[in-house]
Amino acid sequence: MSHSSLQRGVSADSADEKSSERDTVKLERFGRAAAILSAASLALVACGEANNPGSDNDDGNDNGKANGAADTSAVQGTLVGGGASSQEAAMTAWTNGFASVAPEAQVNYASVGSGAGRDGFLGGEYDWAGSDSAMDDEEWEQSKDICGPDGAFHIPAYISPIAVAFNVEGIDDTLDLDADTIGSIFSGDITTWDDAAIAEHNEGIDLPGTPITVVHRADDSGTTDNFTEYLEAAAGTWEWEASDAWPADISAESAQQNSGVVDLTSQTDGAITYADASQIGGLNSVAVWVGNDYVEHNAEAASQAVAASTPIEGQAPNNMAVELDRDTEEEGAYPIVLAAYNIFCNEYPDQETTDLAIGFAEYLVSEDRQQTAESAAGNAPMSEELRSNAMEAISEITVAE
Repeated sequence: MSHSSLQRGVSADSADEKSSERDTVKLERFGRAAAILSAASLALVACGEANNPGSDNDDGNDNGKANGAADTSAVQGTLVGGGASSQEAAMTAWTNGFASVAPEAQVNYASVGSGAGRDGFLGGEYDWAGSDSAMDDEEWEQSKDICGPDGAFHIPAYISPIAVAFNVEGIDDTLDLDADTIGSIFSGDITTWDDAAIAEHNEGIDLPGTPITVVHRADDSGTTDNFTEYLEAAAGTWEWEASDAWPADISAESAQQNSGVVDLTSQTDGAITYADASQIGGLNSVAVWVGNDYVEHNAEAASQAVAASTPIEGQAPNNMAVELDRDTEEEGAYPIVLAAYNIFCNEYPDQETTDLAIGFAEYLVSEDRQQTAESAAGNAPMSEELRSNAMEAISEITVAE
């Protein structure tokens, strides 16, 4: 159930006392977040290489228990979520699988984009949100109105590279580009594919004079936020601040959701876009200059970029959101990466919703279901340490007093 009408009956004194007690426990548990996230991110590679679903049945029915998760067979009710389209394939696998182990429960997810997902969550329309960007401090403060004194927290359950994808007749392979050239293309300063700046990085490739058509997200998007974070940090040719909305003064084509920009790019000779790498289909993509080499998008390279990240401070003690190092020079790292979050409340209004939120959250971070998502979407599964940390965070969800 959504909780737009939830009104907290906790007095200021009792809320402060409760928050203080939790902070003591949570800070002890999560004070090592930076070290855990770094080690966990490096371990993503090993998980990804295993590529073994590991479930008892192909349909996800394992008597209500996924590896590492609690029994979900008794939960009931409806949980409504919405947000990032980057997670769409993974979320479909998770919600379908959960239906088979929790027959009395229904979990719905609308791929409306990260911005709309966070807005819906904060407005009480959704019980949880998917987002390619973490809530800012203002949004987190607002979450206390519906989630209690500790507000909401983030779980990075979906880690995936963002591909710079293109469709140019006559080019059937990867192109090499550095951040400055990517910035110049997306800002509109480079207008044809045979520009000298592109040719400099791609000797031996016959580049056509096809006009470049930039395609961006029309909706507020965490993918846009992550991509423009990279451009702002790494490209000296990019003049705009990172945002989940594309700069209005750049002339370009647009479409809704990852699927929309991929479809439009696929239909347009000379088009270039950015999208979750799992959703670009047959489009070619760019290898990005990092350190001393060009790096193609892949799960291992995305993991290395996340390994250099640090936790976001100042929000809920069990928060797992991170600041990504966009201008890293670490060999083999791919810096255009998103850590897509599932954002849950620390408090829900009733026992039924609380049990269902805990059950579903534990289900999607369990080892089996992370591998299910990898098979469905091609993302990097969470490592054992990262999953353990997520389970601790989820265990803090409780019923509002």
